[in-house]
Amino acid sequence: MTDVSERYVRYEVADGFATVTLDSPHNRNAISARLVGELRRALADAAANDAVRAVVLTHTGSTFCAGADLSEAAATPDADPAELAAQRTAQMTDLLREFLELPKPIVARIDGHVRAGGMGLVGACDLVVAGPSSTFALTEARLGLAASIISLTVLPRLTSRAAGRYFLTGEKFGPAQAEAIGLITAATEDPGATVDELLAALRQGSPQGLAESKKLTTMRLLADFDRDAAELAAQSARLFGSEEAREGMTAFFEKRSPRWVRGE
Repeated sequence: MTDVSERYVRYEVADGFATVTLDSPHNRNAISARLVGELRRALADAAANDAVRAVVLTHTGSTFCAGADLSEAAATPDADPAELAAQRTAQMTDLLREFLELPKPIVARIDGHVRAGGMGLVGACDLVVAGPSSTFALTEARLGLAASIISLTVLPRLTSRAAGRYFLTGEKFGPAQAEAIGLITAATEDPGATVDELLAALRQGSPQGLAESKKLTTMRLLADFDRDAAELAAQSARLFGSEEAREGMTAFFEKRSPRWVRGE
């Protein structure tokens, strides 16, 4: 059994709300198999606890979530990249679906950097509050990849012009822009106080009312999962196994520009 002090995800319940904290700052709360497993257990615990009215998802360190843990692929150099990609994609698909299907609202409290797969988590939350230290970016195209599975939760949140810009350019943007394009609920100087206001409002809703109302807001996202997830998973596996993606990830680890930036 993993010692509590060594967990990547912390889970606490107080005053009718569960706080789920991404707590692996050593790798910028990257989406590893371990973090996904612990996060899914935390959501299951919240779902099973009748005393929990809603979930607050937050983080330690200066990064909310840096996206996929690319070091997992580097640690198994003999493994088939496509197979590893398929495994990661399945994990992420299941995790995002569980966010959407949880019969309780999920409120994200962010005051740090959000990249790639972390954007998928943001898109899957029902309410998102971001503080002044928050930055956002979809960086997959710069690695020879695409935001395949996470597009299921991110694209429905964005205006079409914003999606076209940030999916393609990988540009970084701040909380005010994230609010303007629909990615987050509120940009604020004090995310803790804003989340407390939202929780006070949620406390006025009945468990049944909250669960059924959430279904209305997530039913189309879940329909997209049923329609598109298999095709997007295949795209993700194909891209992760490609020569360009290998160059992009190698350049990332070596802290250099990939060859297409250098004009080679």
